[in-house]
Amino acid sequence: MSSTKNSTTEAPQDGLIHPEEKTAGETMDLLRFTTAGSVDDGKSTLIGRLLFDSKSIFEDQLDALEQTAVNRGEAVNLALLTDGLRAEREQGITIDVAYRYFATPRRKFIIADTPGHEQYTRNMVTGASTADLAIILIDARKGVLTQSRRHAFISSLLQIPRLVLAVNKMDLVDYSRDRFEEIVEEFRTFSKHLDVEEVTSIPISALKGDNIVNSSESMPWYDGPTLLHHLEHVRVDARKTQGGFRFPVQYVIRPDQDYRGFAGRVVSGSVQRNDEVMLLPAGQKTTIKAIDTPDGPVGQASTGDSVILRLGDEMDLSRGDMIVHGHHPPAVTTRFEADLCWMNGTALQIGRNYVLMHTTNTTAAVVRAVHHRIDVDSLSRDPASTLALNEIGRISIETARPVFVDPYRKNSATGSFILVDPETNVTAAAGMIRAETAAKRDSAQSAESAIKSPNTFWDPWNIGREEREKRNGHRARVIWLTGVSGAGKTTIGRALERKLWDAGIKTMLLDGDQVRHGLNGDLGFSTADRTENIRRAAEVARLFYEHGNVVICSFVSPNRRDRSRAASLFPDGAFTEVHLHCDPETRQQRDPKGLYRKAREGKIKSLTGYDAEYELSGPETLSIKTDRIGVDEAVAQIMKRVFKDNI
Repeated sequence: MSSTKNSTTEAPQDGLIHPEEKTAGETMDLLRFTTAGSVDDGKSTLIGRLLFDSKSIFEDQLDALEQTAVNRGEAVNLALLTDGLRAEREQGITIDVAYRYFATPRRKFIIADTPGHEQYTRNMVTGASTADLAIILIDARKGVLTQSRRHAFISSLLQIPRLVLAVNKMDLVDYSRDRFEEIVEEFRTFSKHLDVEEVTSIPISALKGDNIVNSSESMPWYDGPTLLHHLEHVRVDARKTQGGFRFPVQYVIRPDQDYRGFAGRVVSGSVQRNDEVMLLPAGQKTTIKAIDTPDGPVGQASTGDSVILRLGDEMDLSRGDMIVHGHHPPAVTTRFEADLCWMNGTALQIGRNYVLMHTTNTTAAVVRAVHHRIDVDSLSRDPASTLALNEIGRISIETARPVFVDPYRKNSATGSFILVDPETNVTAAAGMIRAETAAKRDSAQSAESAIKSPNTFWDPWNIGREEREKRNGHRARVIWLTGVSGAGKTTIGRALERKLWDAGIKTMLLDGDQVRHGLNGDLGFSTADRTENIRRAAEVARLFYEHGNVVICSFVSPNRRDRSRAASLFPDGAFTEVHLHCDPETRQQRDPKGLYRKAREGKIKSLTGYDAEYELSGPETLSIKTDRIGVDEAVAQIMKRVFKDNI
């Protein structure tokens, strides 16, 4: 099968491009792909075959392969084209990530050959992190193995949108169609639970060249594309950099008193001279005065460009800070959840200090909780308190200084990080920030609230929440009762606490009026003061939550953004928002505090539920109409949602 039918460039008869035929200045799109799978599935041989058949190797490389074959008394081993380390050549395995380049008339390629051995899974993560497509190789004799599933799952976590299931070594199973279809069905069942857009299955023999470049005469039953044809024609999406303009500051350039520039690389988006930008973490706004490069000033910088930005105002920035567009900033936070691939022989320890490296920002960090571990065979979520080498799980992490994050799904540059063991300086883990966590924070306002007092560092809890929960005999929870005045928050909150207390549950009730009489007595009812009121209340709730309590919070909290920010302080499943709804006539008849009467008399302005808006949350919020049911029934509904009848 010719792989150049749709090419606009005249190609030689073999359908491949030869080095001497590449045209200077020729522009073709680029596909980055990685090979993955279990050990000895033939990844290096496959890449060697692609390089060899595309004539992308030099004569001296071929001579070296042939000489090695003579010395060993065996056939030429194409896998040695990518196995560059002496240990790899001696053992016949891939250890490090090998990058190779080749081209056809239609497309250019960058290949990452990654190790299959379980102990080198960390290298597979490195190689796959920039890929647009992953080839999952399966040995036709062995079928889908645990390491095959692990690599496919990691590819999914890394948001690689397309997989190729390459069933290799078909020559060793007599090119059996039944065996191929059996493996395809097994992988299809597994991949239904992966976050990938497309899986293409191709039967191949990398050693013999079947269905690599040309269709195999040995498998007439297969009428799909060859591997190279698929690689040439598969759609290449834009890289995961959809989060807007992001410029992490690497270095401050100050050659004299008249020049101050901030050097770095645009990791996503673009910026033009005179654009208004926001500086993080301070949240200050200014404009771009100039964009400098080694070749002189330019009018615009885009993703991948290394430039020096000069600002319209004198601003204080340093390495680790970030310049962004203010209309679409990242989340500024010290707490988030992430999917973590653990790469260290020493298991993860909750509460231990690690070094988190995120863009140009380096800060101390503590893993607060492990929510679950992923079983790579079944993709089930298993309870866990740690992660061992090569295990993958969901964690909550807290940093000593703010980091500026996007969901990994939208922006791989600001959605990824690594953890380093400070004692050994070994990379301990690679993490992908979850979309749900980042989306819970509105960055423009959280930039200020995320800033901590200077010269302070968060010390781990003396007695961790998990230990307290075991002694208490129940999990900690936060139940956030929200709604306008007169909806029944205080009444239902008190009845709920009594019900839990009588059942032996350790509780804490935080009521809006009580908090405003003490901790928040300095706050009024402006929009900013309302936001600060809920921020403080949520932080207090977090303290009681970490001490193992079921915390009941009763606050009007009319702004959806404030409630989302409060929820982001807690792990998934620990925070339940309950909206208590009541029709206007009933709540004004109740008027337990006389607020509606005062609003009618003009003594109170901007009363939520009267002349100020209340913002509803999404469908996941438990909504209870307190004008239709009694207190006991409302408490029962909350208990059922939060504890599922098992407190």
